[in-house]
Formats: sequence, structure tokens, C-alpha cells
Amino acid sequence: MDVLFYLVPSLILAVVLFGAYRVVRRSLQIRSAWSSGLTAEGRCLRMFTTTHGGSNDTSVRTTLHHVYEFTARDGQTVRFEEEDGPGTILEGDFVTVYYAEGRDVVATAKEPRRARLAASTGAILAFLGVAAVFCIGFMVTYNQMSDVFGFEETPSDTNDTVVIDGVTMTP
Repeated sequence: MDVLFYLVPSLILAVVLFGAYRVVRRSLQIRSAWSSGLTAEGRCLRMFTTTHGGSNDTSVRTTLHHVYEFTARDGQTVRFEEEDGPGTILEGDFVTVYYAEGRDVVATAKEPRRARLAASTGAILAFLGVAAVFCIGFMVTYNQMSDVFGFEETPSDTNDTVVIDGVTMTP
């Protein structure tokens, strides 16, 4: 039974840490694309939306996606998809693409807003940090409480005796 109280928070903690890794990685990619100084004229090839939620009277969240294509300075044609872009960009529109070269070309069509990127990354990491602290605190508290109140499983002895109101009983 103790495994349950350690396994579930550990799995939640693993998901939280993976989410934090993904947020920091994407933030660094966007920042490197803005900082590289490389820009190209790109074109919006496709625009579509995806929806999430709506079942059991929950709210619906709609995400706007754009698919862009541009030619890097080495002549390579790069196509990428980006979420939460501006709704004013339609199929066929030309945009400025900020990109960083490397093994994998990292690109974004979002205008450089370093303070906004830092603030949103910090807010998400703070939320994930609270979840991680809660999971760790839960496991530590459970461990301490099981020590104090004897929740841990002990091997049964063959010589168990119980004294109730001065009467010794052997099961």
C-alpha cells in the first residue's frame, strides 16, 4: 500500500519535470531564432484550428495553427508549423521568419518579444514548480507520518500477544 503513496506522486513529478523541460527547450529555441539575426521572407501555406474540450459541459479551447514555408540562406526549403499565431495572417500572406541555422533549423514567425517570452516561461515554470513542491512535500509528509503513527507494514510475529484491560490475549 505504501507504494501507491510514492508511485503516484513520482509519476506526477515526472510529468511535471518533462513539461518544464519542454517549456524551457521551446523558449530557448525561440530566443535563439530571434537572436541569430537571420531572417527570411516566408509564406503562410495553410491556416487551421484545432479544438479541445466541450464534453460534459466543459469549455472549448480553440488553437490557431499556421504552416509556413521559407528558403534559408543555404537554399534549403524549410516548412514548419506554429501554434497561437496572430489571427490576421491568412493563407498566402507573406511574413518575416526568424530562424537559427544548425542541424535542425529552428524558426518562428512571431515578432520578437523577449520580455513576454520570459514572463510566460517564468509563469509556466512557477506553476510547474508548485506542483513539483506539492508532490515532494506529499511524499515527505507521508513518510514522516508513517514513522510517527506506525503506518508501515511490519512482519507478523508468531508470538503476538495483546493486553486489553489487564487481560492478556493471544490470537
